[in-house]
Amino acid sequence: EVLRIINEPTAASLAYGLDKEEGKVIAVYDLGGGTFDVSVLEIGDGVFEVKSTNGDTFLGGEDFDMRIVDYLATEFQKENGIDLRNDKLALQRLKEEAEKAKIELSSTTQTEINLPFITADQTGPKHLTMKLSRAKLESLVDDLIQRTVQPCKTALKDAGLSAGDIDEVVLVGGMTRMPKVREVVQGFFGR
Repeated sequence: EVLRIINEPTAASLAYGLDKEEGKVIAVYDLGGGTFDVSVLEIGDGVFEVKSTNGDTFLGGEDFDMRIVDYLATEFQKENGIDLRNDKLALQRLKEEAEKAKIELSSTTQTEINLPFITADQTGPKHLTMKLSRAKLESLVDDLIQRTVQPCKTALKDAGLSAGDIDEVVLVGGMTRMPKVREVVQGFFGR
């Protein structure tokens, strides 16, 4: 029996136990695999009121993955003269490894990407072995992270609030595990 349908930001706030926080204003920053959403909610009498919402439907973890893929493919092409982006199987392997590297770099400062037999030419099989640092990843995706700031500003403006009015920030979505994303969110909201 369905009693009520709630939106995702409200569900996230409930999951964090914020329904017990009377009179609080919450920003839900949701950077997932395919989209970015930010919502401003106000809690009163156990009821969540969505004050505003904004986002970018063309921004998510997949975009971060593709930046890594392009970087790896470009570096490989410089060394070997072969563009892996033209080989569907190699490209799929690159995408899987890029996502894995991105996840690893949330908890470590460097990772090694190792794709044996990624392709071959007349001289024989080619292997991709490369180190990727968190700093390099951050430089590759900095503009993507910065793209989340304007929707946050717009959501606050639409709610008639400033960053200082936000009591809690709830981070949702796998990309919010990335230290640079957390740093930008903290810098914007001041918490």
